[in-house]
Amino acid sequence: MQFTEQDQHQILAQGATLEQVDEQIQHFIDNFPYLPVIKAATVGDGIIRVDEQSLTSIVSAFDQKAPALSLLKFVPASGAATRMFKSLFAALEGKRDKSVDEFFDRLSDFAFYDALKGVSGETDQHVLSALLTSEGLDYGNLPKGLLLFHRYAEGPRTPVEEHLIEGAAYANSNGRVRIHFTVSPEHRSRFEELINRVQPEYEARLGVTFEITFSEQKKSTDTISVNPDNTPFRNADGSLLFRPAGHGALIENLNDIDADVVFIKNIDNVVPDALKEQTITYKKVLGSILLDIQQQIFRFQELLNDDMVSEGYVTELDEFVRTTLCILPPAGFDGWSQDEKVEYFRQKLDRPLRACGMVKNVGEPGGGPFWAKNSDGSVSLQIVESAQIDLGNADQKQIFDTATHFNPVDLVCALKNRDGEKYNLPAYRDPQTGFITSKSKDGKELKAQELPGLWNGAMADWNTVFVEVPLVTFNPVKTVNDLLRKEHQPA
Repeated sequence: MQFTEQDQHQILAQGATLEQVDEQIQHFIDNFPYLPVIKAATVGDGIIRVDEQSLTSIVSAFDQKAPALSLLKFVPASGAATRMFKSLFAALEGKRDKSVDEFFDRLSDFAFYDALKGVSGETDQHVLSALLTSEGLDYGNLPKGLLLFHRYAEGPRTPVEEHLIEGAAYANSNGRVRIHFTVSPEHRSRFEELINRVQPEYEARLGVTFEITFSEQKKSTDTISVNPDNTPFRNADGSLLFRPAGHGALIENLNDIDADVVFIKNIDNVVPDALKEQTITYKKVLGSILLDIQQQIFRFQELLNDDMVSEGYVTELDEFVRTTLCILPPAGFDGWSQDEKVEYFRQKLDRPLRACGMVKNVGEPGGGPFWAKNSDGSVSLQIVESAQIDLGNADQKQIFDTATHFNPVDLVCALKNRDGEKYNLPAYRDPQTGFITSKSKDGKELKAQELPGLWNGAMADWNTVFVEVPLVTFNPVKTVNDLLRKEHQPA
C-alpha cells in the first residue's frame, strides 16, 4: 500500500509499523480463513466434569498452594454501558417497547433508584434523561463497572466493588489481593476515585490488603479501517482512521502482568453476596486443576531434559498430551522418529496454560468449546466464536449445532515456565483468527478489523483444559433489565 509521508508519520505515532498496517489491509482483501472444527468438546470428551464428592479436596488443594503463589485477578472493564440502555435511549426518542414498560414498572427495584430519585423529575422522559445523560447520573456514557448494580442494607454496590469482594475470596495470597482493571483513558480517574473511596472500608471488613492497578488498551493495537473497496478510510481531515481492535488487544495488557496465576472474568459478570459461594468454589476448582496439570507438565519437562529419553517414557508422554492436554498430533505422527516425537512434545509442553470454565449452553451468545485443527496439522481444544466457523458448510454447521456448552469468559491462566520466567504471550496468538465487521463513520460505510479475541485466537497456541462450571457462575448484565433477574436482586 502506498502511504503518503504524512500517513507514515501517523502510523509510527500510533506505535504501529507499516508492515503491520499492510498486513491488516491484506486481511481485509483476503478475509480471515475459517477455523476447521473437528467436533464439539463435550463432558468426557474434552470437558472435565468434577464430581461433588471431590469438590472439597480440590478446593483445599488450591488453598494450600495459594500462599506460595503470586495471584492476580484481571478484569476487562473498559466497555461503555451504552448498549445496556439501547431500548431506553430509543424511548428517549419516543420509540417505546415492552422492556421500557418493565423498566418503569419495576423502577424501585434497581440499586440506582435512590440516586436517580435525587436527580430526576416527574415524567418518564425526565427519568430517562436523568438516568442516561450528563444532566443526571450519565449512565448512558459511563462504563458498566461504575454503575450501581446490587442493593444491600449498608448501601448499593458497583461491579468494581463486587470484584474486590470476590477477589478477596480466591485471589488472596497471605492477605494480599491483587486486582487489575483494564479501563478506557477517559474513565480512568473515576475508577481511581471509586477505589480510593471504598478500598479502606473493604480492607477493614475483609481483613486483606488490596493492590489495585489499572491499564488502558494500547494505541499500538488499534487497527486501520478501510472503505468497502479495501482502500484506507480517511477522516474529514485526510488522516487515516484507526479503531480499537476488540478485547484481543488486551493480550498486550495481560503480557505486562507479573503473576504466577491470573483469574480472568468480565466486569459485568457479578452476583450479590448470597450467590457468590459457587463462583468462589469453582474459581478455586479451576485454579487447582490448572496447578495440578502445570505440575505434571513440569515433571515431564524435567524428564525430557535427559539425554536419553526411554521409549516407555515417550509412550507415557504421548498418552498425557492426548488425554489430559487433548492435543492430537498431525497425521503420520506414528511414523516419526523418536527424536522428532520428543522435539514435538518439548514444543507442545513449553507454552502458557489455561483452564477455562464451560457452562451448559442456554442460548447465550459466546465462544463454544471445540476440537479444532491447527495450522501445524495437530488438533487441540479451542474456544471458537460462530463467526470463525463456516456455517455455510453443512458438516461444519452440524458440528457447531452439537455444542453443549459455551465459555462465559471464565479463565484461570498460568503465565510462567518451570524456571519462573514469563512467557511472551503475543507469540502464542493465531494471527489468522481475527474478525472483519461493518461500521460507519460520518455517514460513510467502512470495514473494521478486530484482532484475534483474547480467549479465542489470542490464546490459540496455549495448552488448554475445559472444566464444566455451574450456570449460576454466569450472570452477565447485557441490558439494564437483566438487573431485575432474581440473581441480581436481594435474597
